[in-house]
Amino acid sequence: MITFFVCLSLLIAAYFLYGRFLDRVCRIDPEAEVPSKRLYDGVDYMPMPRWRVFLIQLLNIAGIGPIFGAVLGACFGPVAFLWITFGGIFLGAMHDYLSGVIILRNDGRSLPEIVGRYLGGGVRQFMRWFTLLLLILVGVVFLRSPASILSEMTGWSNYIWLGIIVVYYFVATLMPIDKIIGKIYPLFGAALIIMALSLAGVILFGGYEVPELTSITNAQSNPAAMPVMPMLFITIACGAISGFHATQSPLMARCAGNERECRSIFYGAMISESIIALIWAAVAMAFFHGADGLGASLAEHGNDAGWAVMTITRTTLGVVGGILAVLGVVAAPITSGDTAFRSARLIVADMLHIEQHSISRRMAVCVPLFAVGIGITFVDFDVIWRYFAWSNQTLAVIVLWTIVAWLRAEGRSVWIALLPALFMTYVCSSFVFVSSQFIGMGAQPMAYVYGGAATAVITAVMIRISRVSAKNGCVPSHADRKI
Repeated sequence: MITFFVCLSLLIAAYFLYGRFLDRVCRIDPEAEVPSKRLYDGVDYMPMPRWRVFLIQLLNIAGIGPIFGAVLGACFGPVAFLWITFGGIFLGAMHDYLSGVIILRNDGRSLPEIVGRYLGGGVRQFMRWFTLLLLILVGVVFLRSPASILSEMTGWSNYIWLGIIVVYYFVATLMPIDKIIGKIYPLFGAALIIMALSLAGVILFGGYEVPELTSITNAQSNPAAMPVMPMLFITIACGAISGFHATQSPLMARCAGNERECRSIFYGAMISESIIALIWAAVAMAFFHGADGLGASLAEHGNDAGWAVMTITRTTLGVVGGILAVLGVVAAPITSGDTAFRSARLIVADMLHIEQHSISRRMAVCVPLFAVGIGITFVDFDVIWRYFAWSNQTLAVIVLWTIVAWLRAEGRSVWIALLPALFMTYVCSSFVFVSSQFIGMGAQPMAYVYGGAATAVITAVMIRISRVSAKNGCVPSHADRKI
């Protein structure tokens, strides 16, 4: 259990140490005017208390990600602890914090518009459609999954639950952010934390043994098919680094009351998610008596992480665990789906310059989005969805390169973002050559060589794009600030 406690301590310490360092990098200014006050519209732009914004951000970026992803990633063994810890500190939390600050200082605009400012118009157009499609897919999957579970639990038709959830999605996406999301989601965010802390108590006092990290070995039953590089870094996204988070940050960047709240809202929410993922990875390995036992049990149940979550919580926490399990596999996906559609609405509104103060304008954006989403629910897109994990990390790569360009424009050292950008570019590039979902070369040396070559090309292109954008008027947002 020493490995678990060391990793947990590092994550907590990082918030105060590395987070404070990033404060200085960003030149946080408590006196700066924020979008929630300057652009207040009573719908999307409005200040809310920091604790409320933090809990909403945590729920928005988490959902089932740090639970299901951590359980599946734990099949790699204790090496997953390292990725969750160091990935969370130096990649994910930095990614969320700096992208959140950039978004806040650019009037809380949606992600594609921010990327376009720093990486050029061509990348902006690609990001608009890529991100929009990704968010609709998230919304649809997080519509179908809880509807199916609720149908099994109640005996009601799956279509009835689909209809109920769609109506809720539509209303929540349409309503001002303080009416539903601002009131209910902090409760769900708190419940997510309570569930993780309860399981931490199980680890401490339940007589379970958490495996120690004694070597960097792959505990997968078929290591050749699931090599650590790049599969671990794709499997565990939420909890380490996830591009999806940056699509959610505009929601809360429009509600932050002060720049000094950014560390707790963005860096703090991501560190909290990493802690949740760390706890779930630990309890999954401990409950099933090691990574081997976890992998074998999952294989017997179709690699269904939801089954593992239900089994662990009901066994260790009893009735309370059953309630929390329902939260994890039903409520959390629904809240993520809702905010995915809300983010999609903001992207379309920013792209087409449609004001969102009047409900008729919001309806004009929402109706087509939901029409597309409902249409996709009747399509068997399992093959497409298998590519979501890779697409999500590819989105993170683009955001990291955007941060590099922003740091360059601000006259700051780019290394804190450049090294993570290079690493994640290599992860996503090598996945294309290794995974059977793409070229399928397997874990052969040449697959990694090709991944390195692709990384070199992408790096050269991104550096050139960022330089050209800077020359064409990408001025720093706070160039006159001093530490």
